[in-house]
Amino acid sequence: MVFIRGPHPEASIWRHFRGSGDGFTFGDRDGICEAHVMANADRVVELFLALAEHLPPAVAVEIDDLRSGSRWHGDDLALVDVRDAIARLKVPFSTLAGVEVTVLGADDQLTITPNLDIFVFARSDRWLYLLQGKGLRRRRGLRTRSWRLSRGEFAPAPQVTAALREAAGRLALAERQGERG
Repeated sequence: MVFIRGPHPEASIWRHFRGSGDGFTFGDRDGICEAHVMANADRVVELFLALAEHLPPAVAVEIDDLRSGSRWHGDDLALVDVRDAIARLKVPFSTLAGVEVTVLGADDQLTITPNLDIFVFARSDRWLYLLQGKGLRRRRGLRTRSWRLSRGEFAPAPQVTAALREAAGRLALAERQGERG
C-alpha cells in the first residue's frame, strides 16, 4: 500500500504527518520577532534541523546539558557540521530531553529547549513564512506540555551526556564551567 506517491512539496508532507498539537505562536516585541513552536517529541528535532537550514553558513552554538551541568560553546562553525551533530543526537534528544541547544546566526537565534519546545528570535518576520511553509499552523496560544521539568529534575542519562561530549568534541566546542540559574 502506498500512502504518498510522487513528488510532494515539503509543506504537504509536514501537514500529512502533523500532530494535532503542532503549531506556533508569532509576535514582535521591540523590533525582535519571536516564535514559539511546539510539535510532538518525535518530530521536534527534525523540525529544528529543517529550520536550521535557513541560518547562515557560519553559526555560533551553545549546548547546555541540564543533567550533568556541562555547557559548551563554539563560534564560526559550519552550519552543515552543526546540523550533522544535532541529527546524530535525535534519538536521545527526543526520548530523554534535558538538553538546550541554541544556534545563532547574525540576525537569528534558534533554540530547542530542555522540554522540547523550539524558540526563534529574529530581526525579520521571514520565520513566520518559513514556519507556515513547514505546514505548521499559527495559533493564538499553545497548550503547554503535560510534562515540564526544570534543572535538576531530569533523571540521570549517561548515554545522553556521553553523546553530547562526543558531539562537542566533534565540533571542537569549548566547555564552560558553572551552572545557569
